[in-house]
Amino acid sequence: MGKRVTIIDYGIGNLYSVRRAVEVSGGKDVRVSSRSEDIINADKLILPGVGAFEDGMKGIMERGIKPQIIAAVRAGKPLLGICLGMQLLASTSEEFGLHSGLGLISGKVKSVPRICSDGSKLKVPLIGWSPLILNSKNSPNDSCLSNSQGKSVYLVHSYHLEPDNPANLLASYIVNGQMITAAVRYEKVTGVQFHPEKSGSVGLEILRKFINT
Repeated sequence: MGKRVTIIDYGIGNLYSVRRAVEVSGGKDVRVSSRSEDIINADKLILPGVGAFEDGMKGIMERGIKPQIIAAVRAGKPLLGICLGMQLLASTSEEFGLHSGLGLISGKVKSVPRICSDGSKLKVPLIGWSPLILNSKNSPNDSCLSNSQGKSVYLVHSYHLEPDNPANLLASYIVNGQMITAAVRYEKVTGVQFHPEKSGSVGLEILRKFINT
């Protein structure tokens, strides 16, 4: 029997496309759930999501699962945040006001830079494909992004997580001369701003490594 993977359902996100991608990537016991026992008893946790930060935290708080998520991480359960799910890992977000997050990776969610290196305006949301630039200071070869240097992933977002500790930056991408956060990691908590479930074989390989390592 494979590792038990719980995709956390807090009312926002493309849950079933993520579930299908996890199953294609080798997940054998995958469930979409907001039940406390499914969070606590999982071997691996995935926090997906699309939309606004405030709505995401509202969904988590209404379901009363913030303590279970934090407890599972403190117990050593690996967690992967995807898109909005990555942003919710942060301490705070400045999207439409100042909001508190899960605080699992110290940092703030900020708007991506709106001015390009040549002085022109950057069109947001960022939509499309961009190659990953791995941060050697975060030991990427020990992460689910190992061997992903230069490989393109699919992104769509207007905000990104700026970690307080630069060592927690796992990967970036450059869009029109601007360095944008693509992934962060602290201990067993990883967040990816891009969508692995929409990133073809590269994304499926990232999910496979997260599930199996």
